[in-house]
Amino acid sequence: MMKTASRLSKLGAAALLAVGAIGTSQAQEKFTYMTNWYAQAEHGGFYQAVATGLYKKYGLDVSIKMGGPQVNIVQMMAAGQAECVMGSSDLQMIQMREGGVPVTTVAAVFQKDPQVLIAHDDVKKFEDLKGKTILIASSAQRGYWPWLKAKYGFTDSQTRPYTFNIQPFVADKNTAQQGYLTSEPFAIAKAGVKANTLMFSDQGYPAYATTVSCMDKTLKERSAAVASFVKASMEGWKSYLADPAPGNVLIKKDNPNMTDEQLAYSVAKLKEMGMVTGGDAASMGIGTMTDARAKASYDFLVESKLIDPAKVKLADTYSTAFVKDLKVLP
Repeated sequence: MMKTASRLSKLGAAALLAVGAIGTSQAQEKFTYMTNWYAQAEHGGFYQAVATGLYKKYGLDVSIKMGGPQVNIVQMMAAGQAECVMGSSDLQMIQMREGGVPVTTVAAVFQKDPQVLIAHDDVKKFEDLKGKTILIASSAQRGYWPWLKAKYGFTDSQTRPYTFNIQPFVADKNTAQQGYLTSEPFAIAKAGVKANTLMFSDQGYPAYATTVSCMDKTLKERSAAVASFVKASMEGWKSYLADPAPGNVLIKKDNPNMTDEQLAYSVAKLKEMGMVTGGDAASMGIGTMTDARAKASYDFLVESKLIDPAKVKLADTYSTAFVKDLKVLP
């Protein structure tokens, strides 16, 4: 425990020094951040910080690299292709650490996980899904599915693979599917299907989402750059939610399939649900993380037998040093 405490206090001291030094460096330091999917509004603040010169203001030359369904971003970061990555959730990053990857989460943009189940309009609440077919991706088995099973008594036998295609859901009234609050509900509405969206975080699912997660080596050797990146990114998110136009230009450049209509829908949902600015972020600032929330995520993984606590200690999975004094208030 002493080793962990000392590591965190060193990180904290480094981050504080780094935050104090932000903006004093003239040379633009190269820094790569890799997202977890194709460019979209859910990544908007990072693109906004590029588009509006915020990273440059803090001495960084930042490249945003897109992830995707076949891209193992953590593997690429471990191989030196990125300084930090966008974790889908803090749960995912804790599991990566348990698997032997020395990765630490230093900020969480989304205060709630945007994961949802989408059901036809006869389903009003999670309890109504008992006995219905639920389409989920294989990754759900190591995330929200054990939580849903424990909370609502769902069974593995009612699941089928989700292929990131809404057609099976559209065709079968007895089916529900996973989705992202800001994405699939839009596509389903466009297809003319009446559906209800059930959000896990409204029912106590503990995860943060859209994290900044970095290799320990990076935090140790480049703490000033990480601190600058986190600060500029959170200012980018504040700016993006106020006027997403600059960031959207870059999003569409990286992902030509992205439409203005989808971007507008997603931004509206992010604002409506307080994904970035709600919860603790309202008073502590965008990107904030708390010890209590980090512990809730860790405890969930332990209780669900998704991690072995002997292999990974809670204090090694995250650091609040880079966000606690930022106060980028909504």
